[in-house]
Amino acid sequence: MSTPTSSPSVNLKPETLARIDEVITHYPVKRSATLPLLHLIQEDAGYISEDAILWIAQKLELQPINVLEVVTFYPMFRRAPIGRRHIKVCRTLSCALLGGYKTCENFQKEFNTTLGATSPDGEVTVDFVECLASCGTAPVVLIDETLHEKVDAARVKQISAQIRAEAAARK
Repeated sequence: MSTPTSSPSVNLKPETLARIDEVITHYPVKRSATLPLLHLIQEDAGYISEDAILWIAQKLELQPINVLEVVTFYPMFRRAPIGRRHIKVCRTLSCALLGGYKTCENFQKEFNTTLGATSPDGEVTVDFVECLASCGTAPVVLIDETLHEKVDAARVKQISAQIRAEAAARK
């Protein structure tokens, strides 16, 4: 990644840009706003592009490497677009013991994708994540912002069918 010769551009909603400007004022040292800005951009754009890294660096008067090191350190930041729906399967102990790995495999089979990749239709990305804080109802799956508990093979099929039906209805 090199320092740009021209101003990088990011396509963000006006409300996101306003929020970014407001957030920066909360920090006496601009660099401290790096993490919140990355969250805001990912929330708006869905991932952190190279242009976004360059844009944040310029906005906070940093070198691009200073932003890139934050992006690559934290696993919650994505460097590429994901599917319209994001299926996150818990892989920690309770979920693993109660079938989380099989649940994850079943979602991958249902959508003909691999871990971390997007399905051929662009609809779904399946990821393994750390604790979703519902150990008593394992295995758990977070789809977008909805938590699904006790997700066995039958429930995977039901959820997958619902996702496909919603996708078909949008077309």
